[in-house]
Amino acid sequence: MSFSKKTIRDIDIRGKRLLIRTDYNVPVNAHGVVTDDRKLRASLATIQYALEQDAAIILCSHLGRPEGTARAELSLFPIAKRLQELLGREITFVPECVGERAAKATSSCQPGQIVLLENLRFDAREESNDDAFAAQLAGYADIFVQDGFAVAYRRHASVEAITHHLQSVAGLLVENELRSLETVISSTAARPIIAVIGGERVAETFALLDQVLHTADVVAVGGPMAAAFLHEMGVATGSTKIIDEDKPLVHQLLATVAEQRRERGLAFVLPYDAVVARSDTASASTRIVDWSAHVIADIESYPKRPLHEASQVAADEQILDIGPFTGAYLAGLTQFAGTVVWCGALGRTDVIGQRGPVGPFAHGSELLVEALSGQFGKRPAYTVVAGDDATAYIENRGLLDIFDHISTGGGASLEVLAGRSLVGVDALEDI
Repeated sequence: MSFSKKTIRDIDIRGKRLLIRTDYNVPVNAHGVVTDDRKLRASLATIQYALEQDAAIILCSHLGRPEGTARAELSLFPIAKRLQELLGREITFVPECVGERAAKATSSCQPGQIVLLENLRFDAREESNDDAFAAQLAGYADIFVQDGFAVAYRRHASVEAITHHLQSVAGLLVENELRSLETVISSTAARPIIAVIGGERVAETFALLDQVLHTADVVAVGGPMAAAFLHEMGVATGSTKIIDEDKPLVHQLLATVAEQRRERGLAFVLPYDAVVARSDTASASTRIVDWSAHVIADIESYPKRPLHEASQVAADEQILDIGPFTGAYLAGLTQFAGTVVWCGALGRTDVIGQRGPVGPFAHGSELLVEALSGQFGKRPAYTVVAGDDATAYIENRGLLDIFDHISTGGGASLEVLAGRSLVGVDALEDI
């Protein structure tokens, strides 16, 4: 796959009304304050370029999953307020996405002005890819600009159907996302390529895992879903939830691992040890179980033999993070990497620590961050981070600048890295 679509830079937009599909699906607290504006800031490049070209701008997005019902807590009004602060110019917020007020506001939108429509998903026709709904949206503009990378893989009215009614091009955020991600999967990517895959479900990352098993030099699996692989290999996983639907997928992936090991020497890494606890709370009592390497257990027990419990997850314990030996091993591997793709946290990074930002189950992810930032010596030539939990953790730690690319798209970025096309990009005008 290579990016071959026209962008906003390739056409004449001067004096035109642009309908820009953005991704403003960001957290908003109970006080109506945006608590993470990274996606808003990522959208500014396209908006500012359009303003420089004297275009009139109509923004549209979704927030949450209202399922076709208007819900005050999912209104885009707080988004308009924060975006106004970031841009330093007035934004007209319309409390509907289609209708008389939307038609009036968009028709009166002049070059240099910005209108933000209400949550698209307040209308059930958005998610059903309804052509009539798309036609209404199209009637507000001269040109459609797809800049919502995170939704570009969904067949929704503001993603796919809209392209049948307007000239449709990519925004600068979408262009940057695709070019950055394609750097990783291209034949010219710096070798060795190490893929670190975490997350909750095997089913959610199956296509990506299958792709990297065929293309990467090293594939390491962490996060809660690593337990599914360990369980399949006979390792006791205690009360860690293993999804039944994941089991045949794991079996299939392990067969691919064996095949790729034979054919090209693939290195496949599963956790050697883990942080376990009886609950996933910040105050939980944790311990390290060392079922494979026996390094930690040997050290803790020396000069005696390790207790059986040191290598066994108890029936009432769950695996919540990779262990220190696994973390150190992954950190060491990065010293030899040309390219590192990291998708999904290696533990429960959403549990905040009692004594600082690194929670009790985030030490594996933290160690990987330190390694990729060059704290242990060599930094990989190119680093990409994708997956909502990993990117959220890096954002919360204020470490965005140390990576070459951090994707704004969760599922969309995984689709691209898996070698799949995005319906919302396929529908755009070719160069």
